[in-house]
Amino acid sequence: MARNPKPLRGERILSLALNLPGPAALMRLHILGARCAKLEPPAGDPMQAYRPEAYAALHQSIRVLQADLKSDAGRRTLHRELARSDVLLTSFRPSALKRLGLDWTTLHQLFPALCLVAIVGAPGKAAEIPGHDLTYMAEQGLVQGLNLPPTLYADMGGALLAVEAVLQALMARAQKGTGVRQEVALSDAAAWLGLPRHWGLVSPTSAVGGGHAGYRVYACKDGRVAVAALEPHFAQALCGAAGLKPAAMMAPAVHRALEAWFAQQTRRTLDALAQRLDLPLHTLPKN
Repeated sequence: MARNPKPLRGERILSLALNLPGPAALMRLHILGARCAKLEPPAGDPMQAYRPEAYAALHQSIRVLQADLKSDAGRRTLHRELARSDVLLTSFRPSALKRLGLDWTTLHQLFPALCLVAIVGAPGKAAEIPGHDLTYMAEQGLVQGLNLPPTLYADMGGALLAVEAVLQALMARAQKGTGVRQEVALSDAAAWLGLPRHWGLVSPTSAVGGGHAGYRVYACKDGRVAVAALEPHFAQALCGAAGLKPAAMMAPAVHRALEAWFAQQTRRTLDALAQRLDLPLHTLPKN
């Protein structure tokens, strides 16, 4: 098998989506072999101003054009690009698409072979309600205390769902012979990422929620260590290294013993131990 298969080779994707989810999806679509173009407003993508290095990484090998879609010239540029595209990717609210003449009814009449993948905040009528990654994560109980999540999970998850939607749209077009519309909601991406929590898999008493002594983050002498010795053979090797008899890894006594043992180890010692015993652990600096 090819290391990097290109299932979208020959397909043309045009994106009007700004900020993160759309460009991240376009980046993945390019990796899958699609020929990708992006049409930005004259002011450019806001990300280019607030995080230029991220913008540059997302748009490598992407053909970027600029056009004012409210002007006649801008609409001509848009229609020229749409006429040679297989998929249009958007991230506007439905009302904004309608004002631009890009609602599905109008678009499908003008370009019957074109597929539309619309990234929205939430499905259905809720697509008109403003929101961002943080609010969608909060709805799923994925925001703890006053701390922001460490990354933009809903945006990046939504980008992957958008790539999936492009693949689905092109497969449906191949079967039906006409373009189709797919909608991707960032709130659905957050809900998908939140399923392990909903199922109780990460509750404090569960194995991967901190209940298993071999699946935790411990303090060590000069930092921290993320330990994922969940399987019995890993747990046994960890206990052996710590001088403990194999025991029930959910027992509080094992937690305390490993906590005391890790506190006496350095990151260098633990890194060497992981390599020697084939243990799944990763050392980190102090907070």
